[in-house]
Amino acid sequence: MSKILVTGGLGFIGSHTVVELQNEGFDVVIVDNLSNSTEKVLDGIIAITGKKPHFEKFDLRDKPKVEAFFSKHSDIAGVIHFAASKAVGESVENPLLYYENNLGVLVYILQELTKKGEANLIFSSSCTVYGQADTMPITEDAPVKPAESPYGNTKQVGEEIIRDTCNVNPQLAAIALRYFNPIGAHPTVEIGELPIGVPQNLLPYITQTGIGLRNELSVFGDDYPTPDGTCVRDYIHVVDLAKAHVAALKRLVQDNNDSNFEVFNLGTGTGSSVLDVINSFERVSGEKLNYRIAPRRAGDVVQAYADTKKANDVLGWKAQSTLDDAMKSAWDWEKKIRKAKTKLLHNSSQSTFK
Repeated sequence: MSKILVTGGLGFIGSHTVVELQNEGFDVVIVDNLSNSTEKVLDGIIAITGKKPHFEKFDLRDKPKVEAFFSKHSDIAGVIHFAASKAVGESVENPLLYYENNLGVLVYILQELTKKGEANLIFSSSCTVYGQADTMPITEDAPVKPAESPYGNTKQVGEEIIRDTCNVNPQLAAIALRYFNPIGAHPTVEIGELPIGVPQNLLPYITQTGIGLRNELSVFGDDYPTPDGTCVRDYIHVVDLAKAHVAALKRLVQDNNDSNFEVFNLGTGTGSSVLDVINSFERVSGEKLNYRIAPRRAGDVVQAYADTKKANDVLGWKAQSTLDDAMKSAWDWEKKIRKAKTKLLHNSSQSTFK
């Protein structure tokens, strides 16, 4: 039973990946500073898997703590690295935070892995490295274009750092997973996406608008050269995405990789417009969504959806869930957390008046 470190393992994608790892028999250690998550996510993981992963709370920007952690857990067989800041807008406003957090931490982890000799790393990358690709669907051979934001740049530079490190360390094996748009929640609704503050992603904004937490959703532009004029993206269920991480990890642990640095796209291979996503929400929820057409937003690419043939053929993985499947799980999750918060407020107000 291999021990796997999952950095950022209490976040949205990280927690779902921890579940899939534990379901496959891996011994999981989570490191998370809880900057964009909560320790309560552990309860959800336990409820699904019946097993509590090891958890250490600290900031991976603290190099001495990183060194001490790897010294303590010298038997780690692989690392899945999610821990990073991820808001595009915030990265534009505070680029140094993003370069320190997303690249500095990666360097510290790689330094420890290269000390180990044989080591395996799965890197959480992004389709943002392609920018507005010239052709659809996007293959792994598509050119990496200049990044639109410091966040996107950290994914490009992160891949370059890993590639350069692998070139001089043949015992280090790494896979960069370039995923498209993760959505949804675990079907048990024990874990899901928990955005802090105003959501940066489309799905939680839709579900929060549907439940009444937000007044309306802005659709940025309806005059793009797409079938309905709105931007097109490839929306992948987070559970499918998590299972792809396990498939990639097994490839490295079992020495099935063709080279010590590989790249895979993770998506469904199908593009869905913003209006498609809204229609899906209305279909599965039975609710009418309050939305308006707003001016185009700077930096948005017109369309991006994946060619998934390489992941399908080489990793033996394929996305299974439909857009409606993912939407239903996201809506069920939104209703659950809203009900829980309403109950908490009610209990708090009752105790105030006792």
